[in-house]
Order: sequence, then structure tokens, then C-alpha cells
Amino acid sequence: MTGVSDKTILITGASSGIGEATVRELAKEGARLFIGARRADRLKALAEELGDHVAWSELDVTRADAFEAFADAAAARFGRIDALVNNAGVMPLSLLAALKRDEWTRMIDVNIYGVLNGIAAVLPRFIAQKSGHVVNVASIGAHLVVPSAAVYCGTKYAVWAITEGLRQEHDDVRATIISPGVVATELGNDITDAEVAAGLRVWRQKSLTPDAIARAIRYALEQPEGVDVNEVIVRPTAAGM
Repeated sequence: MTGVSDKTILITGASSGIGEATVRELAKEGARLFIGARRADRLKALAEELGDHVAWSELDVTRADAFEAFADAAAARFGRIDALVNNAGVMPLSLLAALKRDEWTRMIDVNIYGVLNGIAAVLPRFIAQKSGHVVNVASIGAHLVVPSAAVYCGTKYAVWAITEGLRQEHDDVRATIISPGVVATELGNDITDAEVAAGLRVWRQKSLTPDAIARAIRYALEQPEGVDVNEVIVRPTAAGM
């Protein structure tokens, strides 16, 4: 396969930001999309806007059974699954000394277990059909650490390692990690520390828009079989993260 018009692609975290931009980017190229997120109303509106080749289901990526059902529904709707874009993520940044254990747990559950649940839901299918592509959206935080982001960066380092391990373990399954720099999205809106939240607003004065990451994801997905784009780092041209 070359291009995305003949592919069925699952996308998580599709209700806003990079996920929504990716849905729009791939839909205009003719891909068949099955999209998931927690906010069903946004998914429904997006699918209705884009047409019959976009279907949706509410999804909590932290639940393995929910992800399995999500993949089953996609296969039932479109006949097969060719790729998964693991995009769902959370970023409630805080200093370690704040001891926000619940937020640490949430990041680990969504950012790591959510990715693993997605891989587990599609990998047996990909092995059976001897083709498939997993695209994991990480962060520039997979390559550097800054104060208040230790746990978040730790989850993204883990996603990097998981993606690389998947690549090495399967000759017929492609694995790509997309590492965005600062992007203007809703990510981080759940930060509960006012000072850290203010710092994020300063960082985002030099930001990418989500469509920049969507185009990088499309580039990886549209390569012919036998070509695996292993990693793409996308940063704003302006100095910064």
C-alpha cells in the first residue's frame, strides 16, 4: 500500500488537538477512520461533519477491554485495521515535591498503559495479516526533561522505548514515534498548580499548531510497505522546546 486512501486507521484522543487535526488530515486523503476519545459529543459532531468514512466510539484507553471492543468495532465497520495512531495523552505537570500522586497515576495510566492497551488490541491482527502500523504520539519530553515535567517526561520516555521494542520484535509491523515540541492544544489544561500552568502559557508563546503534527503522522502512514519511518521530531522554528 502507498498513501492512506486505502487504509483503515484507528485514532485515539480524537476529540481535540493533534487527534482532531489528524482525523481531518487523513479524512481529506480518503482514509477510513475509526476515532475514539472520552468526549462522545465531540466525536459524533466530527464524524457527522466528515462523512461516512469516519466512524466513532467513546473510548477510555486505560481500560484494556474498552480498547479491545474499540478495535473489534472498527474491524466490524470497515473489514480490517491497517494502522493505529495512539494519540491520547494527559499532562498535569507539577513539581515532584508537590506529591500529586493521583496525577502521577493518571499520567502513567493514560500515557503508558493506554499505549500498551492499543498495541495489544491490534497487534494480533497485524501479525495474522503480516502488515500493520502503530504510530505512537510521544513528545519532545521523550528526549529531554524540564522542572515540573519529570513524571510526564518519564511516561514519554517509556512510549519511546515501547515503540522501539515493537519495531525490533516484528519484521512485518511498522512502528513510528512522533515527538512534537510545543503545540497549542488543550493538553495541560488539567494542571492544578497555578505557577506551573502560567509557565506553560509562557512556553506556548512559540508553538506549533496541531495540523503540523497531523502532517507528520500522515507522512509516516503514507509510506509504502517496507519503508518504516521510525521517528519524527517536530519543533517550532522559533527557539524553544
